[in-house]
Amino acid sequence: MKADATSFRVQLEAREKKILAPYAVHSSTSQGRAYPEHPSETRTCFQRDRDRILHSKAFRRLSGKTQVFVDRYLDHVRDRLSHSLEVAQVGRDLARALRLNEDLTEAICLAHDLGHTPFGHAGEHALDKIMRQFGSHYEHNEQSKRIVEKLETHFPRFAGLNLSFEVRDGLAKHQTRYDQAGKEISGKTLEAQIADLADEIAYHNHDIDDGIRARLFTIRDLKKLKLWKRASERVQKNHGKNLSDEIAVSRGISALFSMMTKNILKTAQRRLASHKIQTLDDVAKHPRNIIGFSATFEKEVAEVRDFLWKRMYQSPQVLRYSRRGQKILTTVFWHFYKQPKLLPPKFREKIDMEDPLEVVVKDYIAGMTDSFITNIYQTACSVLNVPTTIRK
Repeated sequence: MKADATSFRVQLEAREKKILAPYAVHSSTSQGRAYPEHPSETRTCFQRDRDRILHSKAFRRLSGKTQVFVDRYLDHVRDRLSHSLEVAQVGRDLARALRLNEDLTEAICLAHDLGHTPFGHAGEHALDKIMRQFGSHYEHNEQSKRIVEKLETHFPRFAGLNLSFEVRDGLAKHQTRYDQAGKEISGKTLEAQIADLADEIAYHNHDIDDGIRARLFTIRDLKKLKLWKRASERVQKNHGKNLSDEIAVSRGISALFSMMTKNILKTAQRRLASHKIQTLDDVAKHPRNIIGFSATFEKEVAEVRDFLWKRMYQSPQVLRYSRRGQKILTTVFWHFYKQPKLLPPKFREKIDMEDPLEVVVKDYIAGMTDSFITNIYQTACSVLNVPTTIRK
């Protein structure tokens, strides 16, 4: 269908051509969708993708999935939904500053964790261990892509959300030290590269906040870190020394956000110029990511990363809940695998016709929230004749 030249979408696309850098992804030149659709008259293709993600069931379920702490550990700690929203906020800011496609970046950021299991990375490891018994594996980035391409059901003509190629490609190639670590992934757009860094910036900073709230470490502990020390100096310069701990942490994290984003922006500008990046093709062919921290700054970020790993992710408090979550997930998986008739009809009908039983159960389990799978666990324990209590 030929678009009306006065449509809002056409105006938005024309505005992109004036504002965005030549190496940004322009919505008017998107590689399109797997199933052709009439374009929206009021939104670009990436704005439409963002809206489909926001209104998906998988996105809403993120509010009931663990980030680091399960919800009953402490009020106010992040869940997967609040994490995803913070990632999108950082991603938009970075994309806007570098004249990249903000809508594409936001869509990738919002969808990057759709495939996470209940109980966070601990649940992912448990499900991966199970799937390896079937000669397969589980990786939440792959599941995110599977969700938007197959598992969400909103349209009569096709499965999935039918997102643009660039969003799906960004999901498939999303990589941090906790996502597809060690893989050789190339050919990412700058918008997809921003999503990677926005994820890292968000979890470093909000995990510091959650760790303080959970009393896993103190402000005094943080002052041993070079980045936090510099952030604290900024806070004292701007706000004085007589601050409550709550305000000092809040302003310190804000300073850390600013320092990290500024370093990424300056590093990106320097690399774009030095490598003479002029087009999307230049970005795709470049052997390394353009978006990243400078070498010196990366060492300081690594210090923060190591601190959080030791004092938070590997803390007895977090590991205790992680082991509990893994036990629950494993028990519930075998509960449904041994009794597939207990699966909901829409999953049960897929067995053999579309996927083997273990894949169908995997899809069902991965989509559950922490509370939903815990409730099922109570029933599963009685059926399998195992105790409901879990040794801590």
